[in-house]
Amino acid sequence: MPDKFRADMGSLIKKRRKRMRKKKHKKLLKKTRWQRRQQGR
Repeated sequence: MPDKFRADMGSLIKKRRKRMRKKKHKKLLKKTRWQRRQQGR
């Protein structure tokens, strides 16, 4: 029982990390896009 619970927690954390990575990437894209726009001026 504890082993299975631990495994579930691990997969949950992995899923959450994946989602966070996506959000972080979007933020980074916004930042770089903004910098590019400033340089283009």
